[in-house]
Amino acid sequence: MTTRLSLAHLAEISAKASVPTYRREDITPGILHFGVGNFHRAHMAVYLHELFNQGRDLDWGIIGAGVMPSDQKMRDTLKAQDFLTTVVEQDTTRSAATVTGPMLDVITAPDFDRIIATLAEPAIRIVSMTITEGGYFIDPATGKFDPHHPAIVADAQSPDTPQTVFGLIIAGLKARRAAGHPPFTVMCCDNIPGNGEVTEATLCGLAKLFDPDFAHWIHENVAFPNAMVDRITPATGQREIGMTRDTYGIEDGWPVFCEEFKQWVLEDKFPLGRPALEAVGVTFVADVAPYELMKLRILNGGHAAIAYPAALLDIHFVHEAMEHPLIRAFLSKLEHEEIVPVVPPVPDTSLSDYVDLIERRFLNPKIGDTIPRLAQDGSNRQPKFILPSTADRLAKGLDVQGLALVSALWCRYFEGVSDNGKALVFNDANAERLQTAALASRSNPDAFLGLTDIFGAIGSHPLFRNRFLSAINSLRSQGTANTLQRYLDGTLSDP
Repeated sequence: MTTRLSLAHLAEISAKASVPTYRREDITPGILHFGVGNFHRAHMAVYLHELFNQGRDLDWGIIGAGVMPSDQKMRDTLKAQDFLTTVVEQDTTRSAATVTGPMLDVITAPDFDRIIATLAEPAIRIVSMTITEGGYFIDPATGKFDPHHPAIVADAQSPDTPQTVFGLIIAGLKARRAAGHPPFTVMCCDNIPGNGEVTEATLCGLAKLFDPDFAHWIHENVAFPNAMVDRITPATGQREIGMTRDTYGIEDGWPVFCEEFKQWVLEDKFPLGRPALEAVGVTFVADVAPYELMKLRILNGGHAAIAYPAALLDIHFVHEAMEHPLIRAFLSKLEHEEIVPVVPPVPDTSLSDYVDLIERRFLNPKIGDTIPRLAQDGSNRQPKFILPSTADRLAKGLDVQGLALVSALWCRYFEGVSDNGKALVFNDANAERLQTAALASRSNPDAFLGLTDIFGAIGSHPLFRNRFLSAINSLRSQGTANTLQRYLDGTLSDP
């Protein structure tokens, strides 16, 4: 016997899952959030749900927003279940389902006028976003805003009909200022170093292209708190939909599965107020940077490191990759010997213990996180999660054999077949260009290392280049497993 997820069926669902103790009609909107994907619904929405369950801050409900045509499917699915979500937390020893309800509506393309009107409402005091690392129009080689991106050029030429998140936010801020309402806080929840500063740079950079005075007003008046967010949240497929139905008796069209662990470290910069998130475990600090760098380099860098050897060895799930002795040993050696030594100290935190925690989280078999998810969008993730550690070590005159091996594994992956000859499916906006470069690098290594928008000056550094060549030659001649073993043995020498 199953029950369709809806407000009317919460009493029935409560027999097998936790349900809201607050009433939907008591919630009013205070946040507009761009990107209501799995991570948002497993992270910020869960924190707000827990706060609402305490009977607090019910004026901070969420209005979702999406600018991509694909967002319409998410809206339709959520609307059919009263914008409720089943969140299934899975630890190695327990699993539990919770129905969350802080979301009130989702507005999607092409209804951009309604998004702007909602942004202009004085009740909206925070605008947040999870739009992926690649959604900020940043040149990966320079780390700076890219004013030449076609989407940015289009918004700058037609600012009254914006199509990007940032163009919509600018239009919303203009409407608020014209109506005499103070500006909302803009809060980034994506995995980007200095994500508040990056968000401000993109917003002001776009505004400057068509209204420099307003760009200056944004810089002077809008708050952009930095944040570190963390929770492993795989994509939803038929497996997760079926498990929600079979285990908990809930018919949810888009449930979210995630690990039990979650973390949010946030700067307290909210001129129009904020929910009392500290009451549900959010850590407010004066400087997020140390926490953020630790997470990006160790956790996200760890994900990027294991993705490509696992893909080349035809491993599908993350926990299976961690159960492979060579991949797990590779990750441990890389983290402890090359990544952690260039991560600055973090208050009240042991970096060695943090690495151990990350390994345990990666080993969780219930999450069902996949290697294809980790391998996607490498052209945005490698410059943010791997290459900064490489650059730091090179600047200090330190070896980069393991980090160069990660880059070589990425190159070998983009040759398009696993070690067993299985075709690899790419999910990267730059996939065609990357594959062309990877295949050309068989005769000319600089075809890949010369992708300066990704590698910058690192690709021409003699030590990195030598280490990369040694690794890619070994991967091609001896295979992934033997190359990992050579790295562990210390025999992966220069060519």
